[in-house]
Amino acid sequence: MLATLALAGVAPSQQPGERSESQHAAQAAVDTTLDFFVKTQHDDGSWGSTSCESTTEMVFAVETQYAWAVGAHALVTMMLLEADETPARRRALDLAVRWLTRCRMTQRGSTWDNDAVWGWLYGAVATTRIAQDPRFQNDDWREPLAGRGRAFVGWLEKNQEPTGGFGYYDDPPYTQRPKWGTSFSTGLVVPALGDALKLGWLRDPETRERAMHYVQQCRLPNGAVSYDLTPIPRINGGEHINDVKGSLGRIQVANWALRLAGDEQITDAVIRRGLEQFFEHHRFLAIARMRPIPHEAYYYNAGYFFYFGHYYAALAIELLPVAEREPWREKLRAKVIETQRADGTYCDFLGVSYMINSSSAFATLALLAGL
Repeated sequence: MLATLALAGVAPSQQPGERSESQHAAQAAVDTTLDFFVKTQHDDGSWGSTSCESTTEMVFAVETQYAWAVGAHALVTMMLLEADETPARRRALDLAVRWLTRCRMTQRGSTWDNDAVWGWLYGAVATTRIAQDPRFQNDDWREPLAGRGRAFVGWLEKNQEPTGGFGYYDDPPYTQRPKWGTSFSTGLVVPALGDALKLGWLRDPETRERAMHYVQQCRLPNGAVSYDLTPIPRINGGEHINDVKGSLGRIQVANWALRLAGDEQITDAVIRRGLEQFFEHHRFLAIARMRPIPHEAYYYNAGYFFYFGHYYAALAIELLPVAEREPWREKLRAKVIETQRADGTYCDFLGVSYMINSSSAFATLALLAGL
């Protein structure tokens, strides 16, 4: 009996079908967040604002503010897609999907600023997931989703940099196809590119293979994942961003993405080691949360690494054998729930709506993954 309970991810003192205190706390946090987004959704299906909200980030193109809002909207839509359905949540989900299929596509904002990629990245992730959901298989949804999904994936194909990555900046001389990518923005979309290939949305199958190879090349022998791909990894001693303590979130998304893509080097032991590093050095993510200047914390951690890292840590946990998952989930739940705000939202950088939306979605998706 004990072995059966262990394989089901249930503690011996916990009866099948019962939820632990940790699971109840996670469900309560999830419900509070979902209530907030159901109540604050605009009539057109969006949340927050798509305009420039923060003078702190005026160095970026105005179009970039819109791109971040679209990416955040895609994440909130994914959150509603994964949650238990109620009539109110289903209505909110339908409105959110409709907005995502009809909103203006994000565009490159300036010579160097290609943050439009965040709309394309999470737009691709969201639409590939929605298109495979049984609730969105009828004719009213199929074509709009396919059309928008092809558009998101098409923009990614045109903006994949020569070494296979996806990035959000470019360096002189500025070119139509950017020349720089990052491990985490590339990793997050690798599984979605595989789904897009199956759906017939991806024209060039090598797009996914190049992206996968890019992430593989960013893995370092000590378990860290470099910020971007360089011939010689930039580890100069001291508090470097490519140290394990500076790549806690990148480790998780890389392991998750490569494992789903079929990389046999990402064994359970590799995923387990990445999670051990995540919790051992978690304080370096925690101290960066809500700092207003990017990369100002130890090991160049930025506030917006926080919930991103927790979401992909949650997904990595679900790749481990069933009997191992619940203790990891309990650790993750505690770290997420303690940061929830009174209204049910979360935020890890600035206080603008696209960060509240993305932070809340990442945090809630992390909790849902373990429920």
